[in-house]
Amino acid sequence: MTKSDVPSAEETRSNADKYGYKPFIPPITLALAAVIVATVFTNLGSNNAIGVSAVIALIVAFILFKPKADTPIKDGTRMLDSVGVTGILPQVLAALGSLFTAAGVGDVIASGVSAVIPADNLFVATAVYCIAMAMFTMIMGNGFAAFSVITVGIGIPFLIAQGANPVVVGALGLTAGYCGTLMTPMAANFNIMPAALLETKSKYAIIFAQVPMALIMLVIHIFLMYFLAF
Repeated sequence: MTKSDVPSAEETRSNADKYGYKPFIPPITLALAAVIVATVFTNLGSNNAIGVSAVIALIVAFILFKPKADTPIKDGTRMLDSVGVTGILPQVLAALGSLFTAAGVGDVIASGVSAVIPADNLFVATAVYCIAMAMFTMIMGNGFAAFSVITVGIGIPFLIAQGANPVVVGALGLTAGYCGTLMTPMAANFNIMPAALLETKSKYAIIFAQVPMALIMLVIHIFLMYFLAF
């Protein structure tokens, strides 16, 4: 962790008392701006929409907190120093997912699953797809990496080919994978990085808190996909 520009405990407590829940406004602004920019200015593309929304959120933060001009740079450096190489793990895992797909891992999964799923049992197929998305996401640490592999191996042959709505399968399949994101240390940017920044006693404290809700959400995904896709 960097030794420079680290706020004292007293300064941190004072800022928390002063600003309350205001620090949540810039992240919410970023999310809303990203959706609006990506929806309205479709020619920019999703990546550019995220960049534009980040600039908007930064401007909102300056208006709310009135920091020094170099504060975002210093605090960003301090955060990256705290997180370390974990910060690039999501990009590496996403690339690994593409590699798995190209290597035919999805076809291997399809051949194995075909021996487990009863013929014409759409509910079991839906459950296997959602659970596989969550489990493979836990292994890969990235829902996008798991999506390409599991959808090729299970989603297309066992759901879409049987008449399921591909839009529903795709949308709920990806968010089913996010249920796995909540339960794995491999999703370092979601679970390990915040624990490091918050200096929790256990680096897995965030995961333990999220597991019950993640399991409930996974069950809900199974029923939603079954009733909405067919």
